[in-house]
Amino acid sequence: MRSVNQTPPRLENLAARLRQAFLDHGYEQMTMSGLAELCGFSRRALYHHFSCKEEAFRHWLDFYGRESIAKGLAAGRAVMKAGGGAVDVIVETMNVRYGDARRRLSRSPHALEINDQAFRRARDIMIGAAVDFQAKVADLLVELEARRLISLKPGIAPEVLAQSLCDGARGTNQTLPPIPVDELHVRYRQIIEAILFGAAAGL
Repeated sequence: MRSVNQTPPRLENLAARLRQAFLDHGYEQMTMSGLAELCGFSRRALYHHFSCKEEAFRHWLDFYGRESIAKGLAAGRAVMKAGGGAVDVIVETMNVRYGDARRRLSRSPHALEINDQAFRRARDIMIGAAVDFQAKVADLLVELEARRLISLKPGIAPEVLAQSLCDGARGTNQTLPPIPVDELHVRYRQIIEAILFGAAAGL
């Protein structure tokens, strides 16, 4: 572990340092003193922000959950602006929202532990992020339909289709045997095409 910086990092950098600390060292063996050192804080300064290690862990997951949603939607809309089709837009959205986290986690020697701890200690955060993202994907589907990139079949609600698409992408990340991280975008495309064309027709 490196020594404490003379000047604490800006608060907007704290989540990034928390993420790297947990990915590099795991959850169980981490202490608040170790976490403070890795984040460039004194132990006292870190306790000013978090009362315990679990609170810091939850903050990291909450911050990056919200950030990955925003980045995923921005990436999808960039593809739309560039003239991509509905599948391209949704694949890029899911690849950034879900794929980036999976690729980063795969590089950690503590990946299984981090995943287990996330479900145990931050399930409410993960559910909240899922609900928020699904609502935003529903809005994206409405936008795709308004731009005449898809046409939802009668009786297919955007909210229901959005949940199916998100469930498919999350399921891709949990597939056994695991999909190699450099092939995730291919599997996202396969699952999204299978779901989307069961509920919508290309125009």
